Amino acid sequence: MEVAARAGLSVEYLTRIEQGRDRNPSPSVVNAIADALNLQPADRRHLVYLTKISGGACASHRDPEPPAREVRESALRMLQLLEPGVAMITNRLGDVLAHTSAFAGLMADTGLLDGDEPNLTRFVFVDPRARQVFADWDQVADEQAFDLWMGPSAAAVEWFTADLAPVAGPALTERYGSPVPPARSALVLDHPRLGRLRLTRERLEISESDEQQVVVLLAEDAATEQALAALARDEGARPGLRAV
Repeated sequence: MEVAARAGLSVEYLTRIEQGRDRNPSPSVVNAIADALNLQPADRRHLVYLTKISGGACASHRDPEPPAREVRESALRMLQLLEPGVAMITNRLGDVLAHTSAFAGLMADTGLLDGDEPNLTRFVFVDPRARQVFADWDQVADEQAFDLWMGPSAAAVEWFTADLAPVAGPALTERYGSPVPPARSALVLDHPRLGRLRLTRERLEISESDEQQVVVLLAEDAATEQALAALARDEGARPGLRAV
């Protein structure tokens, strides 16, 4: 087999890996396979994630533990520059780590920000209000399950899912583990106060170690733009940036 030859592996060993009979290839073997396949950086990173989550060479053997919730000061300053826009800092577990005042105004009536440590993934799969807020709940559920599976670390994911899976049930467990990224389209909200909103989500990765990113919600149509403009005016008199 050409791939085995280029990676310097025996055909038998590569076959065992492909069939799932060897789930613990060493980092050097994973890198050799990536080299043999001429993977681009993004694809190579995805291969590492697959190996990590499946219990292979990149898996964490530490006890389950939550990811760091700290957000760098420079990232908070960047978020502040987005006021009065609708934006938050989150991670792949769905933790809402910081947000603008407009984001608080938009989500205040939905239930997402209830509690001291809001989490979008938990809200989607556990809170019945999520099915009313997200017009295409299945799309959002697919996205959150995939992001959860992708990181930020095996230990953190195990820590998070230990409590989430029993209460989320098949809605999560049947989605979790799919290696195919879901199609990401407009986010459609049926807002309790503002009506139907169509939003484009732009993401900016800011912390590779903790998989933190800035997510900005932008209006996709005129009605949504007017609603967000009114929201920004209402939130202008309230306290601004909040780190959770």
